[in-house]
Parts: sequence; C-alpha cells; structure tokens
Amino acid sequence: MSEQNPSILSHVSIGSNRFDEAVAFYDRVLPTLGCQRIMEHPGAVAWGREYPEFWVQKPIDGQPASIGNGSHFGFVAPDQAAVEAFHAAALAAGGSSDGAPGPRPDYGAPYYGCFVRDLDGHKIEAAYWDSNLPHPPHDH
Repeated sequence: MSEQNPSILSHVSIGSNRFDEAVAFYDRVLPTLGCQRIMEHPGAVAWGREYPEFWVQKPIDGQPASIGNGSHFGFVAPDQAAVEAFHAAALAAGGSSDGAPGPRPDYGAPYYGCFVRDLDGHKIEAAYWDSNLPHPPHDH
C-alpha cells in the first residue's frame, strides 16, 4: 500500500504580467525553501520539492493577470532560518515586505513566518511550524 500525499492541494497557479521577471524572482526565492524548477511550458513554469506544486503563468485567456484581495500563497519552511532567507531573497529579487519574519502570537505559539509581495503584487508567505511548542486549541 502506497503512502497518500498528506496535502489537500495538487497545485496552485498565479498569473503574471511580467512573466520572465516573475520566473527569475521565483528562481531566486523558492530555493531558500528547498524548491526547484520542476516543469516548464511556453508561458508557464512550476516549482516544487518533488512535484510541480506552484505555477507562474501568463493567463491562458490572454487577458491581464490580476491579484486577489484577501488571498495569499503560503509555503512551508523547514526552520526559522529558511523563513528569514525567503524574506531576504524576495526583497533582494525586487519584492516588497508585507510582514517581517517573526512569531505571530495570534497564529499560535508554533508559528514563525513572513509575508512578501512579489513583482505582480501577489502576497506570498513562508512559515515554519515548530511542533515542539504548544498548539492552539481546535474549534470544531
């Protein structure tokens, strides 16, 4: 019996109006989390650790890409240092900070993360969850 992938998502895709620059941005940022380019097609590139999980592409309908208000894309970081490296790499690659690396007590004691805006304005996050710290209670 094979082990089931614990993730509930297959992949996410974001549109870019600056495709080549966006690809260069993510080529610099995602390796801080152990990700690499996995697959590419004309107008679309995917990164992941083993599978193509995060895509940047030119919108398939040919219309301009837009960002979602209230949406963001969170990446798993292996430790706090990776969160800090992700934030630094994103800023060095032309992104802007939307929340410096650090704990967010409202998110629970195990959380350590940061938020960044990419070149198109998409909000991205890197977060480390320290399972040795107490978890917040679940509401059912």
